Amino acid sequence: METTTPPSAPPGTRRGPADIDWGKVGALVSGQAVVQGGSYALLIAMNWTAVKIGGTDAVSMLMLASTIPRALMLIFGGAVSDLLGPRFVLLRTTAARAVVLIAGALITASSRELWPLIVVGLTEGILLGLAAPASGVLMPALAKRQQLTRVNSLYAMVLRVAPILGAPIGAWLISVGHISQALLAAAATGVVWLACLIYITRGFQRPAREPGVSLFKRSADGFRLLIDHKRLRWMFVASFCLDLAFGWPADVALPSLVHQRGWGVSAVGVVLAAFSAGALGSSALGALLGNRISLFVRLVVTGSGLAVGILVMALMPSVLSLSVTACLVGLLSGLNGPAIVTVYQESAPESRMGAAMSTLSLSGIGVGPISIAIFSSLAIVLGVQHTWLICGTVALFSPFAAALALRQPVPAEAARPDEPVRPEEPSTGAALAPATEAAAVVPAAGHDLPPVAATVPATVRTDVPDPLPASV
Repeated sequence: METTTPPSAPPGTRRGPADIDWGKVGALVSGQAVVQGGSYALLIAMNWTAVKIGGTDAVSMLMLASTIPRALMLIFGGAVSDLLGPRFVLLRTTAARAVVLIAGALITASSRELWPLIVVGLTEGILLGLAAPASGVLMPALAKRQQLTRVNSLYAMVLRVAPILGAPIGAWLISVGHISQALLAAAATGVVWLACLIYITRGFQRPAREPGVSLFKRSADGFRLLIDHKRLRWMFVASFCLDLAFGWPADVALPSLVHQRGWGVSAVGVVLAAFSAGALGSSALGALLGNRISLFVRLVVTGSGLAVGILVMALMPSVLSLSVTACLVGLLSGLNGPAIVTVYQESAPESRMGAAMSTLSLSGIGVGPISIAIFSSLAIVLGVQHTWLICGTVALFSPFAAALALRQPVPAEAARPDEPVRPEEPSTGAALAPATEAAAVVPAAGHDLPPVAATVPATVRTDVPDPLPASV
């Protein structure tokens, strides 16, 4: 089995109990803030340009051209990352995306047709689909297991801020300029992200080649992990149910409900802004407190609150009450989302981390169209409000699945050489402390190199987090 060791630590050394490579984590978060902001700005600019060229049909074609290839590439992206290493994948896909955007800017500068945007969206979707699982491998390589909650919450803050800042920038770029300028701006943010990646992945080495193992054989690794590991399987179900329940209300039902009640289109923006503000605040809280908030609270309690919140949102009689409820739902989501990612990263074997993250990404990107198709069909028969209530009922399965996941132990093969296998967290939220021995792997040398088997006794561990770092 291969393992991933943080490149910042010399081979064979063990990190301290509160060791996080804050320099590289800071570069990762900052780089993502820049590139995600550029991506949202480009999304607004491309959609608006498509509307002016061909109306809603053109926007639909553009969205399909970018989302379908991205979802398909996620199936192979995890296997590519595990076979070639995250550095190899991320540097090449990020550089290629910048080149594609620059070429698109040159073409669209003298063209008023839709096809250049379709080509850019198609190519960008393929590259982002390949890169997404490799990006998910970075955090576990930069922070030890007990600190993943904190750094993932910090990362979630970036994802919340990016659309808030990027969307108006994209609208401004397209209003005062041209789509080519938005493409160049997005390419510039991609170059910044590439520079950050060169620093972040410095010292990462390509995994050793496994004889007889091809990309085709590895492409199903993520699904095999779901079959073999109950903890991963139930966390996938928890994520899938929430994404399925959120997709249709956010994208379709909210505008329809606002229109039916005569509140005006501005109400949609107010509600979404309230949700984003709540999620941003709780993500900051998660980054500050880390493991001081138990997994049971972050997954089961917040998941239950999310389901109830979705149900209540469908019944709110005014914009104010709907916005307040959306803010509370956002608060819970900002704790729940990073916790799902953290448990997934903790539970996946390090040699198959890319494959694991590809399935988790699929539960988000791939579920959106399914959610819209299923619940839009139901809404034709049952109406928007009743269908929204069904979405809330579906979300109730998420905390149930999360509780089942927490009852499963972390697989021994997912343990790191400097950490014992963490026991399951029961539904009461209390930590267990078994005194069993667990097999761990110690890297022979460098990053992603073949391991040397070793047996490390699992010490008794309480759920007391490490102290906060003096500075970030």
